Amino acid sequence: MIRNLPDLAAMASFGADIAARLRAGDVVALSGGLGAGKTTLARAILVALGHSGEVPSPTFTIVEAYSSPPLRLPVAHADFYRLEDPREARELGLDDYREGGALLAEWPGNAGGFAHEPGCLAITLEIADEGRRAIVEPGSDWLGRMP
Repeated sequence: MIRNLPDLAAMASFGADIAARLRAGDVVALSGGLGAGKTTLARAILVALGHSGEVPSPTFTIVEAYSSPPLRLPVAHADFYRLEDPREARELGLDDYREGGALLAEWPGNAGGFAHEPGCLAITLEIADEGRRAIVEPGSDWLGRMP
């Protein structure tokens, strides 16, 4: 599925659509080049889940955890850009962060990928004209609840 995101309002709406369908155990795997909008979409999802305030990019911390409440469910927002080997992702204790919650994963390939998981919603963002285009590939758990 392809979704055109011509502006920030469209990105926010897409994030809200994802947030409304997000369940514990899900992974939203966000791929795309630098500046494609991965962090912007992750922020939109977190805001739609109930977060208020800033959402820092986890580029340097690697993982930022958001709890419930105020969010509808706990979320770990990870940026694997700086990982050089997928084994480093295991050392982060991602399973602990994901316990009863969801994972928003930027640069998922650097962590070994998540496409094999039924709860993975893989989104590749591309720059398109003045906005973005999202190429969405759902895992089997997302069929019937696609944003």
